Amino acid sequence: MEYAVLNNGVKMPMEGIGTFLMSPDEAESAVLSALQCGCRLIDTANAYLNEKAVGRAMKRSGVPRNEIFLETKLWPSFYRQADAVEKTLERLDTDYIDLLLLHQPAGDYIAGYQLMEKAYKEGKVRAIGLSNFTEEQIREILKICEVKPALLQTEIHPYSQEKELKRFLDQEKIVIQAWYPLGHGDKSLMEEPLFAKLGKKYGKSSAQIILRWHIQAGDIVIPGSKNPAHIRDNFDLFDFALTGEEMDRIGAMDRKKRYYTSTPETLKGYARMVPPVDEQK
Repeated sequence: MEYAVLNNGVKMPMEGIGTFLMSPDEAESAVLSALQCGCRLIDTANAYLNEKAVGRAMKRSGVPRNEIFLETKLWPSFYRQADAVEKTLERLDTDYIDLLLLHQPAGDYIAGYQLMEKAYKEGKVRAIGLSNFTEEQIREILKICEVKPALLQTEIHPYSQEKELKRFLDQEKIVIQAWYPLGHGDKSLMEEPLFAKLGKKYGKSSAQIILRWHIQAGDIVIPGSKNPAHIRDNFDLFDFALTGEEMDRIGAMDRKKRYYTSTPETLKGYARMVPPVDEQK
């Protein structure tokens, strides 16, 4: 495994497993499988409704808690809820969270950020950050924060590389994390001839080539899979390295093509939506 060092000195694995769109049973099984394969970074969220399942998988795995990097996200309707972090800890059945993010730039996200800062100062979280925020919104947080965000989680893949955003984040010493690192299952991306050619050279799949590109480009990745074989393959990335020329050729594939976009109306809807977190199994 390779690691990134966050701006507060916390060490974070460059690859983990994401649990978006997984039922509790699926998430528990996938996380347990990933931990058995050597994965030590797990990503979940209030809104995924599988935090309890993730907590169970961590306990069942037998992996010491201090060897697991646990990441979750607060949903906008909880940003003003004084006990939102405590309730998240209860669902995950853990004493601390390694990285806590604001899930969306919706609702009163300034209050949400201050809630995370309080939890950070109290030792309930080891690092805090943002998800799906734009450069403008990040600058707004930077103007008022007492604890600087350590990470931005956003959509990154070869067709949407966010090069300008990454330059800004580098200047601010904020690490980037890619969700949809494989392009949300876009067959046109996965079937790019370049990935097949590189896969043949290195004895890897197109998905492994893309994930390796991310890691060498400085992107922390959290591919999601329910298939134990795919999970195992997703972590078989650290016995080869792409050349500088190969990295540049993939870098030239950027189309600024996103699969997810939000509108002001979408964000207003997020702020109103209250995930039934207390109904988790």
